[in-house]
Amino acid sequence: MTTESEVLAVSAAWDAALVRNDAEAVAAVMADGWVYVGPTGPTPKADIVGWIASGQLAHHTMEIVGDARVVAYGDSAIVTARKQSTGAWNGVDYTADEWISEVFVRNADGWLCVLSHKCPTEL
Repeated sequence: MTTESEVLAVSAAWDAALVRNDAEAVAAVMADGWVYVGPTGPTPKADIVGWIASGQLAHHTMEIVGDARVVAYGDSAIVTARKQSTGAWNGVDYTADEWISEVFVRNADGWLCVLSHKCPTEL
């Protein structure tokens, strides 16, 4: 298995955990210092995992549009992809069409995401 295919498999499993709203499985893919960077700035792992666990944030679908790009640099890899998703925030449904960049690092247990950055496809 190539580094690229390993990272894509971890990313796909992470997306599946998000759609199941499985906070524990979602957290398992994130490094302790993981952060999400979006339009309002950085959000730490504890916030995202807590929102999923409480039901405040729920994901219903998440799909890659087209092909994901993976570039490996030793024990690091960057995934860039367009993703479309649906879900709910505080009970209000949402749809998202975003470009995402995720930085993964390999440790003794496998691959962990250390950073996710998203921006909408249209501003």
